Amino acid sequence: MLFNSYLFVLFFLPACILGYYTINHFKKYELAQFFLLAMSLWFYAYFNISYLFIILGSIAVNYCICLFFRHISGAKARKALLLIGLLLNIGILIYYKYMDFFIRNINAVFRKEYALWGILLPLGISFFTFQQLSFVIDAYKREVPEYSLLYYASFVTFFPQLVAGPIVTHDELVPQFLDRERKRIDWDYMAEGIYIFVLGLSKKVLLADTFGNAVNWGYGHIEKLDSTNALIVMLAYTIQIYFDFSGYCDMAAGIGRMFHVDLPQNFRSPYQAVLITDFWDRWHMTLTRFFTRYVYIPLGGNRKGTGRTYLNMMIVFLASGFWHGANWTFVFWGVCHGAFMVVTRCCGKFFQKIPKVINWVITFLFVNVMWIFFRADSMADAWLFLGRITAWDFGKIRGSILGKFRLTEIDFLLERLKIEMEADSPLILILFFAFSMLIILGCRNVYGRTEKFRASVFKILVSAGLLVWCIFNFSGISTFLYFNF
Repeated sequence: MLFNSYLFVLFFLPACILGYYTINHFKKYELAQFFLLAMSLWFYAYFNISYLFIILGSIAVNYCICLFFRHISGAKARKALLLIGLLLNIGILIYYKYMDFFIRNINAVFRKEYALWGILLPLGISFFTFQQLSFVIDAYKREVPEYSLLYYASFVTFFPQLVAGPIVTHDELVPQFLDRERKRIDWDYMAEGIYIFVLGLSKKVLLADTFGNAVNWGYGHIEKLDSTNALIVMLAYTIQIYFDFSGYCDMAAGIGRMFHVDLPQNFRSPYQAVLITDFWDRWHMTLTRFFTRYVYIPLGGNRKGTGRTYLNMMIVFLASGFWHGANWTFVFWGVCHGAFMVVTRCCGKFFQKIPKVINWVITFLFVNVMWIFFRADSMADAWLFLGRITAWDFGKIRGSILGKFRLTEIDFLLERLKIEMEADSPLILILFFAFSMLIILGCRNVYGRTEKFRASVFKILVSAGLLVWCIFNFSGISTFLYFNF
């Protein structure tokens, strides 16, 4: 089920909130938690009922492993059980996400013709697998209290963060589920949650999807792009993925607030980063935390010398790239980010001498170019796209791109104001880019601020207006980009 859909906004979310707080009102706390779990499973299974059996099986296996940890004291037995847990989780992820990738590469290298398995990728498997991996590892370290199956399953399946993060640890979420003070509706939390949710929904529906239409056309017709249009499509994807992921993070956080649950911040104005190291402290923060805590530090972190530190960083970014998708484009993207991180760390004094604005330009251009590989269907398409940019073949903006920004509501407004605008006018496109960059570079994230949220007539009117506007645009709904990972 999508956050940006009629079913979710007009039925599922209101029904879930009403049912959860009504049951809690009668002090049926376990029943209310079971209701939330059932609704989360419905949310997940809505796309494909077969997904339900996969996630339930994964939950059952991992919970049993954690139960065994409570009754096993021998060091060797615990390590063997940890190894089993790691292999099972990573094996399931490899089977569903990477098997066809491996077969394609075996066929290419050894000139074989093994048939692809055509395995359907379960939604959000990378997220709930990592979340359970963290739980298994923490259980091995004896850092997990004794949770019931109900609360463990709720930890894995809590629908706001189930399919695209943030990747939450047990100590962040389960204690909130157990806190009876959070079982009562808090109107301040509810108001803030609705406000954050609507702003995130607007980022996705009104901005990300608009830029996404231009991006889809551009990457579907790379051979038709000149340098001007290739640069526009490149920047359009940079903006699309920003508002798509930022919008999801806001919506997840906002829904969490509606249930009186605080989810960890996962996105903090990453394009304002001056250095690539700062960028990765701001983009998908919980994924960075996972790799730092469960990969980088166990490998030795920065405790075994400079060379080993840089090697560990490269391993982490290689794993991060591969985590994002079964394609060499993602591997290349991860390796390049790792290499730039190493260069930045190695040449720290050099970058400190450069003016901040120059460092920002370098970082932003690097991120833009790397998004080309992230978005392209293949390495060949990515290099072809870069070739179009560097051809220095500048021309007019194509009508096929301009048309993606001529929204129905904009034409309606122009007609009412009796303003005539030629179809090939770039004004609307320029306004979209300028407005988006103003938000990206000039605004703070609405979630994660330290000051207390205060409702006002202005915020209520803005939220209501944006919500209605978004609902009218649901006819062209699209999935979130991170659903693919």
